[in-house]
Amino acid sequence: LIHFYKRILITMAESKDTGGGSSESGGGGRGSSTGGPLGSPAPPTCLVILGMAGSGKTTFVQRLTAELYHKSKQPYVVNLDPACREVPYPANIDIRDTVNYKEVMKQYELGPNGGIVTSLNLFATKFDQVLELIDKRVKEKSTEYVIFDTPGQIEVFTWSASGNIITEALAAKYPTIIIYVMDTVRSTKPVTFMSNMLYACSILYKCKLPFIVTMNKIDIVSNNYAVEWMKDFETFQDALAGETSYVSNLAQSMSLALDDFYSTLNCAGVSAVTGQGLDEFLAAVDKARMQYDEEYRPEYERLLKEKERAGGGAGQGDASKDGGAGTSGGLCHTKRREVELPENIADDVYLRHPGDEEEEYVEEQYDEEKEEESREADSFNRYITNRENKLINQMINSKKS
Repeated sequence: LIHFYKRILITMAESKDTGGGSSESGGGGRGSSTGGPLGSPAPPTCLVILGMAGSGKTTFVQRLTAELYHKSKQPYVVNLDPACREVPYPANIDIRDTVNYKEVMKQYELGPNGGIVTSLNLFATKFDQVLELIDKRVKEKSTEYVIFDTPGQIEVFTWSASGNIITEALAAKYPTIIIYVMDTVRSTKPVTFMSNMLYACSILYKCKLPFIVTMNKIDIVSNNYAVEWMKDFETFQDALAGETSYVSNLAQSMSLALDDFYSTLNCAGVSAVTGQGLDEFLAAVDKARMQYDEEYRPEYERLLKEKERAGGGAGQGDASKDGGAGTSGGLCHTKRREVELPENIADDVYLRHPGDEEEEYVEEQYDEEKEEESREADSFNRYITNRENKLINQMINSKKS
C-alpha cells in the first residue's frame, strides 16, 4: 500500500505543477463558487461518513443524496462497503465492482471483518483511479459534494492502513470533512453518550480534519439532551449521579477533560428517515469547509514545501527509492516500513466506471441444505471410525486375556 500511496502523491504533485488540479487554490477558495484559477471548476467537498454499526450511516447517505438531487446538486457517491448486498442510493463508484468480498474471504481464509479489511486494502491500491474519475466528473459537470459511505464496522476503516490512505489522499487534494453519525436513541444513557464522544474525539485527533457529529434518529428521540450535556458540565454530572456502575466513575473523570472538545465541536441533529435537520447539516458542512481552507490546507502546503526543500520534490524523490517511505514531513503518519507487498498484487484488481457496459454478475448461492448434509456425513464418518477402533481394541484386549 505504501508504493501505491506514493503513486497517488506523485499524480497529485504532477497535476499541481501543470495547473490541472484544483487543489492549488484550496487555501484561498474559502468555499467560494470559483474555488480555483479563472474558469476552472470549484473543487468538491468530500464527506466521509463514519459511525457505529446500526447508527444509520447508509440510510443517512440515501436521504442526503435524495435531498441534494432535489436541490439540483447531484452528488458523486462512492460505496466503500464490500459486504453489503444492496445500497439504497445510486452509487457512481462501488467497491463491489472492484473486489469480490466472498472470493477474498475464500482465497485468504479470512473471517467477515478480515475480508472487509483486505477488500479495502485491494481497493486502496487503485484509489488513484478513483481520484481521476472524480476529476473527470468535476470537469464535465458541476459537482459540489462527493459522499463516501464506509463499512458498518467502523474500526475496519478508521484504524486500517487503507482507511488512512484513502482519507489522507482525499484531504491532500479536496476539502474533506469527517461526518460521525451518532445514534441518539442508544446514547440516552450518560455512560453510552460518553463512550460515543470518546470514540468521536479519538477519530478527530487521528484524522486531524474538520469534524461534524451528526446526531441521527431525532424523529424518535430529540438530540436536545445531548446538546445540553455538551454545553452544561453540571447537567451531565447530575445525569451521571444516577449511575451506579464502575464505568460511571470513569465517565465523571473524563467529562471534564472533554469540555475543550465540546467547545469547538460542530454538531447537527438529523433524521435519515424524514429528512429533518438536513438544512442545518448542510450549513454545518459549509462551516467545516471554511475550517478546512483556513486551517488544514495551509498546514498541508507547509508540509509539502518542507518535503520539497528536503529534496523530495513533492514525493518524486521518495518514489525513486524503497526506503523513502519513512521520510519526515509526509502526511501518512501511520505507514509501516516492514509492510511490503508484491508488485503484482493489484494486477487482477480493476475499477469499472459506472458508464461502462454493465457486466452480468451472478452471486454464488449458499446451499444451506447441502452444507448441513455435508456436516452430518462428516459426523457420521467420524462416529463409524471411532466405533471400529473401539471394537478392534476390545477384540485385542479379549485375546490377550
